[in-house]
Amino acid sequence: LGTVSHTASYLRIWALSLAHQQLSLVFFQKTLTMGLEMSFPANGIMLYFMFAAWFGITLGVLLGMDVLECFLHTLRLHWVEFQSKFYKAGGEKFAPFDVRKMLLDSTAE
Repeated sequence: LGTVSHTASYLRIWALSLAHQQLSLVFFQKTLTMGLEMSFPANGIMLYFMFAAWFGITLGVLLGMDVLECFLHTLRLHWVEFQSKFYKAGGEKFAPFDVRKMLLDSTAE
């Protein structure tokens, strides 16, 4: 069961990377390549606007996907790898630090 879980986890990250690559290719083809294919006077002006569109789309979508990919990879490392190999649920019950209780206990003594 652990091997299947690890494989599925890595496949999710791989699929996100593959989608990232395909989206970057489509964004490049639909913006910068269209500006490069125009005739001389128009291509300089159009390339300026197409670069701005490509840059905005790249920052918005692809950077968002990169952040999501980093988050998912970290989550996978913590949840799948750490929890299944090293984490043991034994130990002491959590007792938060309480200054008031400490002061009352010290004055009562």
